[in-house]
Amino acid sequence: MMKRAHAHYPAGIPTEIEPVNHTIADLLDRAARDCPNRVAIDFLGKEFTYSEIYTEVQRAARVLRMCGVRRGDVVSLILPNCPQHYVAFYAITAIGAIVSEHNPLAPAATLQKQLDQVGADVVIAWEKTVERLFEEPVFSDTRTFLAVDLRRALPLQSQLLLKLPIKAARAQREKLSGQAPVGVHSWDNQVKNADPLNLRMVESAYVEDTAVLIQTGGTTGTPKAVELTHQSLLSNTQQADVWMQGFEHGKETVAAVLPFFHAFGLQLSMLLCVNKAATQVMLPSFDVDSLFAAHKRHPITFFGGVPPMFKRILDAKNSGKDVDLTSISRSISGAMALNPQLAQAWEEATGGFIVEGYGMTEASPVLCGSPFSPDRIPSTLGLPFPSTEAKVVSPDDHAVELGDGEVGELAVRGPQIFRGYWNNPAETKAAFEDGWLYTGDLVRWDDGFLVMADRRKEMIITGGFNVYPSEVESAVREMPGVADVAVVGMPTDSFTESVVAALVLEPGAKVNLEDIRRWTEDKLSHYAMPRSIAILDELPRSQVGKVMRRSVKEILANFELSGSEWKKKIMSATGRSNKAKGAAEGEGEEPPTTQPDSAK
Repeated sequence: MMKRAHAHYPAGIPTEIEPVNHTIADLLDRAARDCPNRVAIDFLGKEFTYSEIYTEVQRAARVLRMCGVRRGDVVSLILPNCPQHYVAFYAITAIGAIVSEHNPLAPAATLQKQLDQVGADVVIAWEKTVERLFEEPVFSDTRTFLAVDLRRALPLQSQLLLKLPIKAARAQREKLSGQAPVGVHSWDNQVKNADPLNLRMVESAYVEDTAVLIQTGGTTGTPKAVELTHQSLLSNTQQADVWMQGFEHGKETVAAVLPFFHAFGLQLSMLLCVNKAATQVMLPSFDVDSLFAAHKRHPITFFGGVPPMFKRILDAKNSGKDVDLTSISRSISGAMALNPQLAQAWEEATGGFIVEGYGMTEASPVLCGSPFSPDRIPSTLGLPFPSTEAKVVSPDDHAVELGDGEVGELAVRGPQIFRGYWNNPAETKAAFEDGWLYTGDLVRWDDGFLVMADRRKEMIITGGFNVYPSEVESAVREMPGVADVAVVGMPTDSFTESVVAALVLEPGAKVNLEDIRRWTEDKLSHYAMPRSIAILDELPRSQVGKVMRRSVKEILANFELSGSEWKKKIMSATGRSNKAKGAAEGEGEEPPTTQPDSAK
């Protein structure tokens, strides 16, 4: 199958990459030497050149050394996308320490567990996160905390507007900043006043050293930290580099809208962009108006995102926003299936290619991608990257390798694969078998291209049959009146699962179970057709916009089945109401866009 996959490679793309012999810090060092005056970051209108960023990294490295950080130590970052995040990341890796990435909106108890797990003695965190953490009774910490004020990275005009004694400015200040407790110093002040450290005189990392820890549920669903080395991350950078033919050094502009604490955003913005000395238009959270304003300042040539982002951009453009997207020659969509109609609309609006990629945090993260050429095949995972081996095996017997069209578990190996789970040898051992990483995803080969069936742990077993939620979702999503859908299996009294479709409807639409079954009767096997439905205002999504099926199941577990529809339970006599839906939706919340309303 690998030979078939390689046969679809565009001319000029090698099947193997060269071994990596440099570290992450070398990327910024080279970009600063080759393109010192090129804009590295545009953050809501404030620009930073590569030379300026490199000097900031030198100052930040001095601060870290003064905090006692040395090679091999772990430093935790709890930050949204911002220049301070970028600088801290490169300062940590430049002195041979390890970056541990965390979601700044995660619950305090979760962050407490993660900090304990990775063993960080120094934490650089968003000011609002620090304030929230130290207000929580469950949070108790003696680590060195340094607080980041997002306002310090804004243009001077925006900073002045935020100081105005008006309601709008006050509301924006409250969104952006918090009150750090006594004993927590300002990261921004410390860096500003530090002398630059000569990074060439510091003990740095080796290519095989651990560089980054990223939190994940992994292939088994248990929270843990993925251990990515300089070698694995930069191998993936090199793979992506050769895959994106024509991505020119020092000439590209990339939208940095995916969170850096997610492997997709980290690889694209922190590594690939710096490797190509690209300009990043950086946003702390995805906001269409701010993105369009940045696009006018620096026309974007490459956009990496998730399907909801592409849809929101097109919806805004089609609603009358004055924006020209034709500078975007390449786009890549990840994290979830890309609707073919959405892909076609995006390519018509930009005139460029949009392809899908597939990966996982344990693979730094990209394993496959469709070619940026007319040979791309929409709605597939694409082709295994150079130097990446892939096989599809029987879920019940890994010794049995499956052929074209047969659904089985995907196993992979290559230089981008992670070292293991941090301080968790049992989970590490469970993830590998004879050097192969077993992904937990069910896929099939289609003439060298990989096609997703579903997550193995999310597969629904009903009446002895296997049902793949993605297949059911694809069928239901095309139905008139359905805006979005998530399909899950809910347990029944007969020790099997029932296929349930959680629907978000178009405004004014009415859909019942009979409608769904009539629509899908010629598209799905009878056993795969939904047995009941639930109507939700919106689906719970992760930080990158991926529907969280586990959260959907949690919502339904707090509903009751009335006829053929899952509905909210009536409040009990004690007055307690179901809060499952709100809690699940909160997991997808994003940091506020930091540009003041009056400055937009």
